[in-house]
Amino acid sequence: MNLLLDTHVVLWALAAPQRLSARVQGLITDPRHTVAISAATVWEVEIKRRLGKLRLPDGFATECLDRGFDELPIAFTHAEVAGRLPRHHDDPFDRMLIAQAVVEGYDVVTADATFHHYDVRVIDPA
Repeated sequence: MNLLLDTHVVLWALAAPQRLSARVQGLITDPRHTVAISAATVWEVEIKRRLGKLRLPDGFATECLDRGFDELPIAFTHAEVAGRLPRHHDDPFDRMLIAQAVVEGYDVVTADATFHHYDVRVIDPA
């Protein structure tokens, strides 16, 4: 299984794993699964950190890699698909995650109900 974690799910996995269901914790820690973090997520975290909306130490991207998550870069194809998605959701970071999930065949782990409006498989983290 290929999993793409939404930003809040990454933060929970790193700092508050008890917020994740036992099933999702198992999916994330199962070595048979690919668990990816988008470059868009790192970008979003750094913007929110800079604006004071998130209190995190430096090194979020490194922490993700140290925990065994795969890096998912943003490619031109992802940008094209994100730009063409229906406007059910205007958050550019979420739109990029949706596009990456579509292009790369990832299931998205998120509590954001808006993701259900798109042609991606969504796994509720709770």
